[in-house]
Amino acid sequence: MLGTRGSDLARTQTAMVESALRSRWPELEVAVEIITTRGDENSGRVDGPVDPHAGRKGLFTGEIERALRARRIDVAVHSAKDLPSDASEGLEICAALPRASVEDVLIAKRGDFESLPHGATIGTGSVRREHQLRWLRPDLEIVDLRGNVPTRLRKLIAHPWAAIVLARAGLERLGFDCSVGEIVSEGMTLHASILPREKFLPAGGQGIIALQVRADDADTRSAIAALNHSETLLCLRAEREFLRLLQGDCGTPIGVLAAIEDGTMTMHAQFFDGGRAEPRVASARRNITEREPESIAAELLELMNG
Repeated sequence: MLGTRGSDLARTQTAMVESALRSRWPELEVAVEIITTRGDENSGRVDGPVDPHAGRKGLFTGEIERALRARRIDVAVHSAKDLPSDASEGLEICAALPRASVEDVLIAKRGDFESLPHGATIGTGSVRREHQLRWLRPDLEIVDLRGNVPTRLRKLIAHPWAAIVLARAGLERLGFDCSVGEIVSEGMTLHASILPREKFLPAGGQGIIALQVRADDADTRSAIAALNHSETLLCLRAEREFLRLLQGDCGTPIGVLAAIEDGTMTMHAQFFDGGRAEPRVASARRNITEREPESIAAELLELMNG
Protein backbone atom coordinates (compact mmCIF):
# COMPACT_ATOMS: atom_id res chain seq x y z
CA MET A 1 0.00 0.00 0.00
CA LEU A 2 1.39 3.37 -1.10
CA GLY A 3 0.40 6.50 0.80
CA THR A 4 0.43 10.03 -0.61
CA ARG A 5 -1.21 13.44 -0.54
CA GLY A 6 -4.19 14.16 -2.74
CA SER A 7 -2.81 16.90 -4.97
CA ASP A 8 -2.52 16.35 -8.71
CA LEU A 9 1.27 16.39 -8.41
CA ALA A 10 1.35 13.93 -5.51
CA ARG A 11 -0.96 11.55 -7.37
CA THR A 12 1.18 11.83 -10.51
CA GLN A 13 4.36 11.09 -8.57
CA THR A 14 2.74 8.13 -6.84
CA ALA A 15 1.61 6.79 -10.23
CA MET A 16 5.27 6.91 -11.28
CA VAL A 17 6.21 4.80 -8.25
CA GLU A 18 3.34 2.39 -8.90
CA SER A 19 4.39 1.98 -12.53
CA ALA A 20 8.02 1.34 -11.52
CA LEU A 21 6.92 -1.29 -8.98
CA ARG A 22 4.68 -3.08 -11.47
CA SER A 23 7.49 -3.06 -14.03
CA ARG A 24 9.96 -4.53 -11.54
CA TRP A 25 7.53 -6.88 -9.79
CA PRO A 26 4.71 -7.77 -12.26
CA GLU A 27 2.91 -10.02 -9.75
CA LEU A 28 2.96 -7.47 -6.93
CA GLU A 29 -0.40 -6.09 -5.80
CA VAL A 30 -0.16 -2.32 -5.46
CA ALA A 31 -2.82 -0.03 -3.99
CA VAL A 32 -2.81 3.67 -3.13
CA GLU A 33 -4.29 5.47 -0.14
CA ILE A 34 -4.82 9.22 -0.38
CA ILE A 35 -4.11 10.94 2.93
CA THR A 36 -5.23 14.46 3.80
CA THR A 37 -2.48 16.34 5.62
CA ARG A 38 -2.71 19.39 7.87
CA GLY A 39 -1.07 21.42 5.11
CA ASP A 40 -3.84 20.41 2.70
CA GLU A 41 -6.54 21.20 5.24
CA ASN A 42 -5.06 24.60 6.06
CA SER A 43 -4.08 25.50 2.50
CA GLY A 44 -0.60 26.28 3.76
CA ARG A 45 -1.69 28.47 6.71
CA VAL A 46 0.26 27.35 9.73
CA ASP A 47 -1.48 27.53 13.11
CA GLY A 48 1.27 25.54 14.81
CA PRO A 49 3.90 23.00 13.86
CA VAL A 50 3.22 19.29 13.85
CA ASP A 51 6.18 18.83 16.18
CA PRO A 52 8.88 21.16 17.52
CA HIS A 53 11.32 20.18 14.76
CA ALA A 54 9.10 19.70 11.71
CA GLY A 55 7.93 23.28 11.17
CA ARG A 56 5.82 23.94 8.07
CA LYS A 57 7.33 20.95 6.27
CA GLY A 58 5.76 18.60 8.81
CA LEU A 59 2.33 19.88 7.83
CA PHE A 60 2.64 18.03 4.52
CA THR A 61 4.24 14.82 5.80
CA GLY A 62 3.18 14.23 9.42
CA GLU A 63 -0.14 12.51 8.68
CA ILE A 64 1.47 10.28 6.04
CA GLU A 65 4.22 9.25 8.45
CA ARG A 66 1.62 8.48 11.13
CA ALA A 67 -0.22 6.25 8.66
CA LEU A 68 3.07 4.50 7.90
CA ARG A 69 3.81 3.87 11.58
CA ALA A 70 0.25 2.62 12.11
CA ARG A 71 0.73 0.15 9.21
CA ARG A 72 -2.18 1.59 7.23
CA ILE A 73 0.33 1.99 4.42
CA ASP A 74 3.65 0.31 3.64
CA VAL A 75 5.40 3.04 1.64
CA ALA A 76 5.11 6.82 1.94
CA VAL A 77 5.65 8.71 -1.30
CA HIS A 78 7.02 12.19 -0.66
CA SER A 79 8.28 15.19 -2.53
CA ALA A 80 11.66 15.14 -0.82
CA LYS A 81 11.80 18.88 -0.30
CA ASP A 82 8.67 18.63 1.91
CA LEU A 83 10.35 16.31 4.42
CA PRO A 84 11.75 17.79 7.66
CA SER A 85 15.54 17.42 7.71
CA ASP A 86 15.56 15.51 11.01
CA ALA A 87 15.08 11.78 10.51
CA SER A 88 11.73 10.40 11.71
CA GLU A 89 12.10 7.78 14.44
CA GLY A 90 11.41 4.27 13.22
CA LEU A 91 11.18 5.34 9.58
CA GLU A 92 13.74 5.29 6.79
CA ILE A 93 14.09 6.88 3.36
CA CYS A 94 15.29 3.78 1.55
CA ALA A 95 15.00 4.86 -2.09
CA ALA A 96 14.67 7.79 -4.45
CA LEU A 97 13.60 7.86 -8.08
CA PRO A 98 15.94 9.55 -10.58
CA ARG A 99 15.98 13.29 -9.96
CA ALA A 100 14.02 15.56 -12.27
CA SER A 101 15.09 19.08 -13.26
CA VAL A 102 16.05 21.12 -10.20
CA GLU A 103 15.54 24.67 -11.46
CA ASP A 104 12.87 27.18 -10.52
CA VAL A 105 10.73 28.69 -13.27
CA LEU A 106 9.32 32.20 -13.56
CA ILE A 107 5.77 31.98 -14.94
CA ALA A 108 4.91 35.47 -16.18
CA LYS A 109 2.11 37.13 -18.07
CA ARG A 110 4.76 38.69 -20.28
CA GLY A 111 8.54 38.75 -20.54
CA ASP A 112 11.29 37.21 -18.44
CA PHE A 113 12.83 38.04 -15.06
CA GLU A 114 15.09 40.81 -16.34
CA SER A 115 12.28 42.51 -18.25
CA LEU A 116 9.77 42.60 -15.38
CA PRO A 117 8.67 46.21 -14.86
CA HIS A 118 9.93 48.16 -11.87
CA GLY A 119 7.82 47.36 -8.82
CA ALA A 120 6.19 44.31 -10.41
CA THR A 121 4.31 41.93 -8.09
CA ILE A 122 5.59 38.34 -7.83
CA GLY A 123 3.86 35.51 -6.01
CA THR A 124 5.75 32.80 -4.10
CA GLY A 125 5.16 30.68 -1.00
CA SER A 126 8.89 30.07 -0.48
CA VAL A 127 11.00 32.13 1.92
CA ARG A 128 14.09 31.05 -0.03
CA ARG A 129 12.68 32.32 -3.32
CA GLU A 130 11.51 35.54 -1.68
CA HIS A 131 15.05 36.32 -0.50
CA GLN A 132 16.53 35.40 -3.86
CA LEU A 133 14.09 37.68 -5.65
CA ARG A 134 14.72 40.59 -3.28
CA TRP A 135 18.49 40.09 -3.56
CA LEU A 136 18.45 40.35 -7.35
CA ARG A 137 15.51 42.76 -7.74
CA PRO A 138 14.89 44.76 -4.54
CA ASP A 139 12.25 46.79 -6.37
CA LEU A 140 9.86 43.84 -6.69
CA GLU A 141 6.73 43.46 -4.58
CA ILE A 142 6.49 39.92 -3.18
CA VAL A 143 3.11 38.43 -2.21
CA ASP A 144 2.38 35.15 -0.44
CA LEU A 145 1.21 32.33 -2.69
CA ARG A 146 -0.27 29.02 -1.48
CA GLY A 147 -1.98 26.03 -3.04
CA ASN A 148 -1.10 23.26 -5.47
CA VAL A 149 0.34 23.98 -8.91
CA PRO A 150 -2.98 24.41 -10.80
CA THR A 151 -4.30 26.65 -8.02
CA ARG A 152 -1.20 28.84 -8.15
CA LEU A 153 -1.50 29.21 -11.91
CA ARG A 154 -5.16 30.19 -11.56
CA LYS A 155 -4.22 32.78 -8.94
CA LEU A 156 -1.67 34.32 -11.30
CA ILE A 157 -4.31 34.62 -14.01
CA ALA A 158 -6.94 36.00 -11.62
CA HIS A 159 -4.77 38.59 -9.83
CA PRO A 160 -2.99 41.69 -11.17
CA TRP A 161 0.40 40.06 -10.60
CA ALA A 162 3.24 40.03 -13.09
CA ALA A 163 4.50 36.52 -12.33
CA ILE A 164 4.89 33.62 -9.93
CA VAL A 165 7.80 31.24 -9.27
CA LEU A 166 7.33 27.45 -9.33
CA ALA A 167 9.55 24.36 -9.39
CA ARG A 168 10.30 23.11 -12.88
CA ALA A 169 10.03 19.46 -11.77
CA GLY A 170 6.45 19.84 -10.59
CA LEU A 171 5.36 21.69 -13.70
CA GLU A 172 6.93 19.14 -16.03
CA ARG A 173 5.55 16.15 -14.13
CA LEU A 174 2.11 17.69 -14.66
CA GLY A 175 2.70 17.90 -18.39
CA PHE A 176 3.91 21.47 -18.87
CA ASP A 177 6.98 21.74 -21.11
CA CYS A 178 9.00 24.63 -19.68
CA SER A 179 11.77 24.29 -22.28
CA VAL A 180 9.60 25.81 -25.04
CA GLY A 181 9.32 29.13 -23.20
CA GLU A 182 5.58 29.14 -22.59
CA ILE A 183 2.79 27.12 -21.01
CA VAL A 184 -0.99 27.26 -21.37
CA SER A 185 -3.25 27.32 -18.30
CA GLU A 186 -6.98 28.03 -18.20
CA GLY A 187 -6.76 28.87 -21.89
CA MET A 188 -4.16 31.62 -21.28
CA THR A 189 -0.63 31.48 -22.67
CA LEU A 190 1.97 32.34 -20.03
CA HIS A 191 5.70 32.88 -20.46
CA ALA A 192 7.98 30.31 -18.78
CA SER A 193 11.57 31.34 -18.03
CA ILE A 194 13.94 28.83 -16.43
CA LEU A 195 15.83 30.70 -13.71
CA PRO A 196 19.62 30.20 -13.43
CA ARG A 197 20.43 27.80 -10.62
CA GLU A 198 23.61 29.77 -9.86
CA LYS A 199 21.40 32.56 -8.49
CA PHE A 200 18.22 30.67 -7.68
CA LEU A 201 19.79 27.69 -5.94
CA PRO A 202 16.98 25.17 -5.30
CA ALA A 203 15.65 23.84 -2.04
CA GLY A 204 17.24 20.71 -0.62
CA GLY A 205 15.59 17.68 -2.20
CA GLN A 206 13.94 19.66 -4.99
CA GLY A 207 13.00 17.43 -7.93
CA ILE A 208 13.33 14.19 -5.92
CA ILE A 209 10.60 11.64 -5.14
CA ALA A 210 11.57 9.98 -1.85
CA LEU A 211 10.22 6.61 -0.72
CA GLN A 212 9.93 6.08 3.03
CA VAL A 213 9.31 2.77 4.82
CA ARG A 214 9.28 1.43 8.36
CA ALA A 215 12.82 0.64 9.41
CA ASP A 216 11.78 -2.82 10.65
CA ASP A 217 9.94 -3.77 7.44
CA ALA A 218 12.67 -5.72 5.66
CA ASP A 219 10.42 -7.15 2.93
CA THR A 220 9.08 -3.77 1.82
CA ARG A 221 12.50 -2.17 2.05
CA SER A 222 13.91 -4.88 -0.22
CA ALA A 223 11.16 -4.38 -2.82
CA ILE A 224 11.44 -0.61 -2.79
CA ALA A 225 15.26 -0.61 -2.82
CA ALA A 226 15.07 -2.16 -6.28
CA LEU A 227 13.69 1.17 -7.54
CA ASN A 228 16.47 3.25 -6.01
CA HIS A 229 18.61 5.58 -8.10
CA SER A 230 21.77 5.48 -6.00
CA GLU A 231 23.27 8.82 -7.04
CA THR A 232 20.00 10.64 -6.36
CA LEU A 233 19.72 9.12 -2.89
CA LEU A 234 23.34 10.02 -2.08
CA CYS A 235 22.67 13.63 -3.12
CA LEU A 236 19.50 13.69 -1.05
CA ARG A 237 21.40 12.40 1.98
CA ALA A 238 23.97 15.19 1.59
CA GLU A 239 21.39 17.92 1.15
CA ARG A 240 19.26 16.74 4.07
CA GLU A 241 22.32 16.55 6.32
CA PHE A 242 23.33 20.11 5.42
CA LEU A 243 19.82 21.31 6.29
CA ARG A 244 19.83 19.31 9.52
CA LEU A 245 23.15 20.77 10.64
CA LEU A 246 21.89 24.26 9.85
CA GLN A 247 18.50 23.44 11.44
CA GLY A 248 16.85 24.61 8.25
CA ASP A 249 13.18 24.20 7.33
CA CYS A 250 10.68 25.93 5.04
CA GLY A 251 11.00 29.11 7.09
CA THR A 252 14.77 29.31 6.57
CA PRO A 253 16.09 30.90 3.35
CA ILE A 254 18.51 28.15 2.27
CA GLY A 255 19.36 26.73 -1.12
CA VAL A 256 21.52 23.62 -1.39
CA LEU A 257 22.28 21.33 -4.30
CA ALA A 258 24.46 18.24 -4.63
CA ALA A 259 25.36 16.52 -7.90
CA ILE A 260 27.59 13.57 -8.77
CA GLU A 261 29.68 13.20 -11.88
CA ASP A 262 32.41 10.60 -12.47
CA GLY A 263 32.44 9.63 -8.81
CA THR A 264 32.79 13.21 -7.55
CA MET A 265 30.11 14.99 -5.54
CA THR A 266 29.87 18.75 -5.90
CA MET A 267 27.77 20.66 -3.37
CA HIS A 268 26.72 24.30 -3.49
CA ALA A 269 24.92 26.18 -0.72
CA GLN A 270 23.36 29.62 -0.39
CA PHE A 271 22.11 31.02 2.92
CA PHE A 272 20.47 34.38 3.64
CA ASP A 273 20.94 35.20 7.32
CA GLY A 274 21.01 38.11 9.72
CA GLY A 275 18.89 40.32 7.48
CA ARG A 276 21.65 40.50 4.87
CA ALA A 277 20.55 41.21 1.31
CA GLU A 278 23.28 39.03 -0.18
CA PRO A 279 23.60 35.36 0.70
CA ARG A 280 26.53 33.55 2.21
CA VAL A 281 27.71 30.96 -0.30
CA ALA A 282 30.03 27.96 -0.27
CA SER A 283 30.97 25.03 -2.47
CA ALA A 284 32.64 21.68 -1.82
CA ARG A 285 33.89 19.04 -4.24
CA ARG A 286 34.91 15.60 -2.97
CA ASN A 287 35.27 12.01 -4.16
CA ILE A 288 32.05 10.26 -3.10
CA THR A 289 33.73 6.84 -3.08
CA GLU A 290 36.04 8.06 -0.32
CA ARG A 291 33.66 10.22 1.70
CA GLU A 292 30.16 9.72 3.06
CA PRO A 293 27.70 12.35 1.76
CA GLU A 294 27.01 13.48 5.33
CA SER A 295 30.69 14.31 5.88
CA ILE A 296 30.76 16.37 2.67
CA ALA A 297 27.71 18.27 3.92
CA ALA A 298 29.44 18.96 7.24
CA GLU A 299 32.52 20.25 5.44
CA LEU A 300 30.34 22.48 3.28
CA LEU A 301 28.84 24.06 6.39
CA GLU A 302 32.31 24.64 7.84
CA LEU A 303 33.33 26.39 4.62
CA MET A 304 30.21 28.57 4.70
CA ASN A 305 30.95 29.56 8.31
CA GLY A 306 34.50 30.50 7.38
